[in-house]
Amino acid sequence: MCLVSSEMPQAVPYTFEPSPARGRVLVFDSGIGGLTVAAEIRALGPRLSVHYAADTAFFPYGDKSDEALRERLPRVAKALVDTVQPDVFVIACNTASTLALAEVRAALAIPVVGTVPAIKPAAKLTETGTIGLLATPGTIRRAYTARLIEEFAAGKRVILHGSLELVKLAEAHARGEDVPTEAYAAAQAPLFDAEGGGEIDTIVLACTHFPLVRGQLIATAPRPVSYIDSGAAIARQTIRVLPENTHSGGQGGTASLTRPPDETDGISRVLRRYGFPELQFVAFDPNATTSADAAP
Repeated sequence: MCLVSSEMPQAVPYTFEPSPARGRVLVFDSGIGGLTVAAEIRALGPRLSVHYAADTAFFPYGDKSDEALRERLPRVAKALVDTVQPDVFVIACNTASTLALAEVRAALAIPVVGTVPAIKPAAKLTETGTIGLLATPGTIRRAYTARLIEEFAAGKRVILHGSLELVKLAEAHARGEDVPTEAYAAAQAPLFDAEGGGEIDTIVLACTHFPLVRGQLIATAPRPVSYIDSGAAIARQTIRVLPENTHSGGQGGTASLTRPPDETDGISRVLRRYGFPELQFVAFDPNATTSADAAP
């Protein structure tokens, strides 16, 4: 997916036919980064009813503590699922998935699809053996990320950089704001400036916000490199785990927010532009218990 404007993201071309699958899917993120994943799911499953949810009351996740996120994520997921009643819940956020995927799955009675850095395909793609991993600081420090590197990129050099600034740039870009080109160059420069950075030929976009500005990253990289993300893989997995009996009513387009839409910084306009015209506020009790709390 490559965006050079704030228009609806265009999904990358697939080498297979779109799926005829039907059902209701809820794509979740802290902000608007998950819109890139929603676009991939819509492209692969045009008959699906795709809805969106953003935890705008706790955005951004990248600077929150592990404890706070582990406590919050199962509860906010349960409140959103109770409201939307999807067949599949997609966590379109690397930070949330690498930290609390198991806890969210334990709290819900439907399939949950997580998002993890595309390290495995990057390790297959690289020719120099040096990979850049561009993520949020939270994803960078996760033990889960380290295990992925150990399992799928053994023998490769992986250079990591966590950037909250790039998340902010992607959000600003999606809102239609003018972002200086130099800002994108500066946000990814630490990868190329690191020891061994001159050998990077593949960069993993390990935050769902980052594909929103893939075009800008390509244009401001010091040399040609490949950028890879997990959006298409998430879409395929979403189709795979759809239950046999699914909800088929509606065409999707509803976005659920944990902060009233009129209190958010332009997100309502962005969601409408990206195909989610109906906005609703979902209040939830952060102290509410879930089935995960009752587990031994």
